[in-house]
Amino acid sequence: MRLTISEFARLVGLAPSALRFYDDCGLLPPAEVDATNGYRYYDKSQQPRAQLLRDLRELDLPLPDVRLALDASAAGVADLVRAHLRTLEAKSTATREAATRLLTQLLSQQTTAALGGPELASAIRQVTPTAAPPREDDMGLVLSCVLVELSADEVVFVATDRYRLAVRTVRPVEFGGVGTRVLVRADELAEVSRWAAAGDVVRVEVNGGLVFARGDESRELQVVDAEYPAYQQILDGLTPPACRVVVDRLGLLNALTGRDVVAFDIDQQSLRIDDEVRLDAIGSGAVRIGFTASLLAAALEASVGPDVLLEICEPARPVVVRSADQGTFTTLVMPVRLDG
Repeated sequence: MRLTISEFARLVGLAPSALRFYDDCGLLPPAEVDATNGYRYYDKSQQPRAQLLRDLRELDLPLPDVRLALDASAAGVADLVRAHLRTLEAKSTATREAATRLLTQLLSQQTTAALGGPELASAIRQVTPTAAPPREDDMGLVLSCVLVELSADEVVFVATDRYRLAVRTVRPVEFGGVGTRVLVRADELAEVSRWAAAGDVVRVEVNGGLVFARGDESRELQVVDAEYPAYQQILDGLTPPACRVVVDRLGLLNALTGRDVVAFDIDQQSLRIDDEVRLDAIGSGAVRIGFTASLLAAALEASVGPDVLLEICEPARPVVVRSADQGTFTTLVMPVRLDG
């Protein structure tokens, strides 16, 4: 059945001008062109190709990829779309980070948050040990820092050394200005902890640097101009745990002493370490998983309370370490592969 360009445009959801453009590009030539007047005519059999073309362009897929997709199998089209989505997500992250940096530069002088001094000190003590030791290369500098995100709802402290990720949130007593984020060196931030603990309320201000004010005293830290790893994507990418286990925190910490790599065998009633130590536990699911003892011990030392909760997705994915007594602090620890 022969259709005019207007009829075919209505059928497939494309404008006639778009059909002319795709004809000129060689992506969707008409079935027939009248030699006398140049009118384009389409066949109804071209509808699936036209609708696929429409859908691909709605995804902003570049024309070279569209050309490949139109003649590819369904699996090939799916691969192209997935690759395009990854590109868009990377661009979106980069755009968001660039916008955040610009907004920080434009409006940072308007940001201030009041935090409880002891709670601020606790957050600093819990997070700063997770930062990596300083190195001279760019990534080494970034990983030796702590990310501080300020908003009306919470102030978030984040540190990672690639093998661990520590996140602590503190609810501000007061907040003024716009949300922002800054990077400061972990060793410099750690020096503020004891001083902050002595104040009932400490004001945190972003004004060129990061300023902590307590009464008439203040401490100012230099801000590091660098991009921090997208930690929220890591948290958002965690799948529901296949195994959860609650165990005595100090008992587990003591059992790790003097060990290098440990193998945990977990079931609903116990956590066994290297077939040598058995700790009573409350769990769901069962798993065998390995850890570098020192990394897991550091996470346990930073936690509070008598019990600790481990949430395990699978043996090769980050493990969430939470305190039953403090929901505002979360640590992720990378497991290690066990031989055999």
